[in-house]
Amino acid sequence: MAGEILDNRGRGEAAWHWPRIHPESYKFAAVAGVASLLCAFFAWETFAWPLAVLVPAILAFFRDPQRVTPQGDNLIVSPADGLITLIRQVEPPRELVLDDGTGAPGLVTRISIFMSVFDVHINRAPVGGTVRRVVYVPGKFLNADLDKASEENERQHILIERGDGRAIGFTQIAGLVARRIVPFVKPGDMLAAGQRVGLIRFGSRVDVYLPAGTESKVLIGQKVIAGETVLAEIGQQLLIEGIAQ
Repeated sequence: MAGEILDNRGRGEAAWHWPRIHPESYKFAAVAGVASLLCAFFAWETFAWPLAVLVPAILAFFRDPQRVTPQGDNLIVSPADGLITLIRQVEPPRELVLDDGTGAPGLVTRISIFMSVFDVHINRAPVGGTVRRVVYVPGKFLNADLDKASEENERQHILIERGDGRAIGFTQIAGLVARRIVPFVKPGDMLAAGQRVGLIRFGSRVDVYLPAGTESKVLIGQKVIAGETVLAEIGQQLLIEGIAQ
């Protein structure tokens, strides 16, 4: 299915299959597996069984399923799986404003996506274009649900410039449990919308900064899927309301 074009009129084929596992998981699964075997060898069953169960849990955490990314000139898709916990009008981080003043100047809408340990943690590009910046900032490990996590936690900013010169920025933020942001891209890389850009190990958050004049098409409390859910359409400012039920 990779690279296949599908549409809303029946073109293409789809079937369920086991998601691939990202190689980043192998070392953690191996450590848990070896520890389980050692505990079993010494008849420490109290530790052996939990460690054995931890092996498939680690592999499941690092699952990397295929996604079907909607194609459209002005679409911004979700870079992360998770729950929409915050939508705010904010000043963008200085790391996402280019030296010439372009990028995301002025007040913009920030959408915060919280990823629990049960979500897929592979992050994807919200738009296609050229990676202009990848900036790592060391920091704290506060609860990623908190608004101040955007300014105080360990984080990595990524700025992607589209072909029309418009730049879209997003930030990977470490949380209480997450202690490692793993990038897959570097400045100068060309990306397609929905392409994998990195992961955050063991629970975290991603903030997306919409360009000025663009409002969110998702709601607080909504679950989104990386590379598939449309967060916004550039230039649209519609009020959308939802009902929790």
